[in-house]
Amino acid sequence: MQWSLYLLILMGQCCFFTCRLYEYHFIAENKSWSEAQRYCREKYTDLAKVFDMTDMSRLRNSTQNQGEAWIGLNNNTGGNRTWHWSLPGVEYIQNDSSWNLNGRQNWEPYPGNCGRKREKLADVSCEYPMWFICYDEMKKDNKRLYFIQDTKLNWTQAQSYCRYNYTDLASGLDQVDGKEMKALIKSKDSKFSAWIGLFRDSWRWSDGSDFSFRYWDMQLFNDEQSNKTCAMTLLNRSGKWSSDECDKEKPFFCYDDKLILIKENKTWEEALNYCENNYKRLVSITNPEVQRWVQETAKNADSPYVWIGLSYKCTLGLWLWGSDYVVCYEKWATEGKTEGCDMSVGVDRGGQHEWFSRRNNETYNFICSKQ
Repeated sequence: MQWSLYLLILMGQCCFFTCRLYEYHFIAENKSWSEAQRYCREKYTDLAKVFDMTDMSRLRNSTQNQGEAWIGLNNNTGGNRTWHWSLPGVEYIQNDSSWNLNGRQNWEPYPGNCGRKREKLADVSCEYPMWFICYDEMKKDNKRLYFIQDTKLNWTQAQSYCRYNYTDLASGLDQVDGKEMKALIKSKDSKFSAWIGLFRDSWRWSDGSDFSFRYWDMQLFNDEQSNKTCAMTLLNRSGKWSSDECDKEKPFFCYDDKLILIKENKTWEEALNYCENNYKRLVSITNPEVQRWVQETAKNADSPYVWIGLSYKCTLGLWLWGSDYVVCYEKWATEGKTEGCDMSVGVDRGGQHEWFSRRNNETYNFICSKQ
């Protein structure tokens, strides 16, 4: 009875534990984009970055202001464009076998900045009207992909349609090259061609993050305006984004990160003690949002793995977080999980940022939580 009660308490902790990984702060002082960046780095972490629509809602709700405000996106890369997937959290990894590298059709003579799917991927102009494929994470009727062929839209319109009616445009090679996509293509004729959630641009976040979420107001935004290389949110237009000249003075949004990467190699116990003495704890990953934030943080590590606060407790026969929360979300690598009294968990710095059991006496960088 006592043991069962203890487990119920632990499960309750799992269910009700939530964590705000970062906070937005609206600064009602007019500054240029670079001045705003400097201010945010001195007072907080950096100019605001936005991961998804949930972030956009939080950003907008952090102020009553209804004007324009700088965010941390800029186009000072010299035109170097990078591919992204539309669905937040899906990382683009180049795979030449997925692309059509054998030339283009007559109607697509130049490289474009959006991706379409036939049997292979191709980059075409984003303005071309086309059918498209939406992804729905709810898996209704055992389906994840939906081919929309009752209307043809350009890429941005297709993205808006999918985000409103489903989750997003189909994104990631697991979706775009997977069994469900192959079955969908096989059921169509040779003229099948559809937008998927692939785009490229030269916009980058101030802190170096690779977040792919974009929320441009296409009635006002023109990516060809080379003198307007800093992004702003238009709070009176649902928070949608446009760009302006970076020396214009506007209020701005900062964000304050609650995670911190410690670039010192320590054992798991040493890392645990360091975080408890200097911050709050080794980070606990309780949902996909926290996992994505840890992934971004881990990319900057100097060691192949990064310690998190999960270890195996022999006395209970359980994996527990340092604060005694049970595991209610996990991202173990295939064959990455080994249970043992001297085992804790490191997140892979590269690749898919999965979890691996590592011996406690191995030394790695680690991530502390400030709350």
